[in-house]
Amino acid sequence: MDIHINLEKIAKIFQSKLFKGIILIVIALIVVLLAFKAGTMIGFKRADFACGWGDNYHRNFGGPQGGFFEDMNDRNFMPGNGIFGQIIKVEGNTLTIKGQDNLEKSVLVEEKTSIMKFKEQLKISDLKVDDNVIVMGEPNESGQTVARLIRIMPIPLTGAPMMQGLP
Repeated sequence: MDIHINLEKIAKIFQSKLFKGIILIVIALIVVLLAFKAGTMIGFKRADFACGWGDNYHRNFGGPQGGFFEDMNDRNFMPGNGIFGQIIKVEGNTLTIKGQDNLEKSVLVEEKTSIMKFKEQLKISDLKVDDNVIVMGEPNESGQTVARLIRIMPIPLTGAPMMQGLP
């Protein structure tokens, strides 16, 4: 009989509004703690990226070779919005492009890269050595450009009136 009475009391405790409220508060605390943990993980990844970005700025983006406080003219910077130049090598999904500054730049072509000549959509197999191209993309950790858009130009970029006056 004693056990039966205790089981009834325990059952009433589990069914009480106070117990349900305590359980809800505990669940809410767990959710809040998980959100804080996710926030710290995301913050750590962002801080790690920012630190690495600063440490590798020159290698990835071609900033001034002597640092930011030495000779800040534009001749040591690569264009930030893409690559203009001529294809000198096509190897697998990698292009080597001779830019306007006569430097070779490596471009990775992915499946989602859009390759255009006028309004015609092309494939990487349609690209040839000596094609003049404009590449828009994002740099990766290796200092290569991951192409999002490659546009084949019908005339050499150096002689094009639209390119005159650009560094």
